[in-house]
Amino acid sequence: MNGRKTVRALTMILAAVGVAGCSLMPDYHRPDMPKTETFKEDGLWRLSRPADKQPRGDWWVHYHDPELDVLESKLNQDNLVIQEALARYDAATAFLTEENAQLYPEINLTGNELTNRQSVNRPHRGQGQPNIYGNTALGGGFIYEIDFWGAIRSAIASAEASAAASKADIESARLSLEAMLATSYIKLRGLDAELGLLRFSIDAYDKELQMMQRRHDQGTVSGLDVARSEALLEQTRGQLARVTGTRALYEHALAVLVGQVPSQFSLAEDAQWTTKIVYPLIPSAIPSTVLQRRPDIAAAERRVAAANAEIGVARAAFYPTISLAALGGFQNTGYGPLLSTPNSFWSLGPLAFFNIFDAGARQAVVDQASAKTRVATAAYKNTVLNAFREVEDSLSQLHNLSEQDQHELLAVKAARHTYDLAINRYREGAVSYLEVIDAENVRLATERSELNVGTARLQASVDLIRAIGGSW
Repeated sequence: MNGRKTVRALTMILAAVGVAGCSLMPDYHRPDMPKTETFKEDGLWRLSRPADKQPRGDWWVHYHDPELDVLESKLNQDNLVIQEALARYDAATAFLTEENAQLYPEINLTGNELTNRQSVNRPHRGQGQPNIYGNTALGGGFIYEIDFWGAIRSAIASAEASAAASKADIESARLSLEAMLATSYIKLRGLDAELGLLRFSIDAYDKELQMMQRRHDQGTVSGLDVARSEALLEQTRGQLARVTGTRALYEHALAVLVGQVPSQFSLAEDAQWTTKIVYPLIPSAIPSTVLQRRPDIAAAERRVAAANAEIGVARAAFYPTISLAALGGFQNTGYGPLLSTPNSFWSLGPLAFFNIFDAGARQAVVDQASAKTRVATAAYKNTVLNAFREVEDSLSQLHNLSEQDQHELLAVKAARHTYDLAINRYREGAVSYLEVIDAENVRLATERSELNVGTARLQASVDLIRAIGGSW
């Protein structure tokens, strides 16, 4: 009869397990995201329907620089920040596996072979019991927590969302580092062009100084002109040293980005780089919803989902924890055969635990989970707003730098013409050499300014590509 009751109880429990589908996790709805049909800085940009799972591609190839391609490839292989993000993702997926394991029974095997001595004065000791006796046992069992209230499933949902967020973090780190490398590389090459301009100017100023010295020796010019020419030369040499030092800093930064020791990394100067680089043709029909492709936005949204699932875990603590346990095996006093029917034992049945009073501890956990969800939601919306700002910033920079570059080119043309007029007037004796010095300073300053604006335009294009989530 007892056996029938046991079978009946097991049948009811297994049926309950089969129909258990209750979940206390709130239904998840993606937070509303700010939307816009156009960007303020460029009315040609319109909406489309991209997604963060679309491949971003090797966007840097649009610059058509083989050396940049090599550096970006090294970054993706050897950068330590990316490796750190990959390790975090591995930890997140391992935690997800751990949570999934709770859906299955825990099976174990136990055994012991002990010699025990009991006290002669042990309470309720039976007559004739030996002081020293053996205890040999071998058995196995399992325990299975029935997920009546969806706590395990909510924990799994949270772990899945967290793993997805960690994966998006990898792509976010990758995209940011790729953009940082490209920006640093462009700045370094811009400095190369500036170094080339300064070296050309120094060579010209040095020849000019030698000419002035000869004319001074001939008595045709004063020592003041020689001193002014020498001051211009040394001032320009000082500028060359400063730019050289700045270039070294960018070279060191590139070394770390590609996972190398700065002392073992170098890039040869290329003063003609600005004349060879191709400006990327970013299509105008890229919309505001292209921001959905940004991995940082995807990560923020997944963290909202993970926090929402944690509410279900917290709420389940208000209900009983119900488990099914079974244990069986053989046991004797250490003498005679162990594996025999008289030595067998077993136990089977449900286990339940219900906390009646906890002074508000469980409600506090629910409140914490709800608050974390609100925090994650606010962080998600803030990430979206910042993404809009970054696109607007990049478009504004590109527009204004393009206009500035046009004016800088006109300024360079005017400065060169001014210098030509000044040197001709000086040769005719119409002006002093001070006017030539001023014209030379203005010419060099405008040429350097135009180079810096061109570099800034290329860097702004990288910022825009990063802001829209990568390649198009």
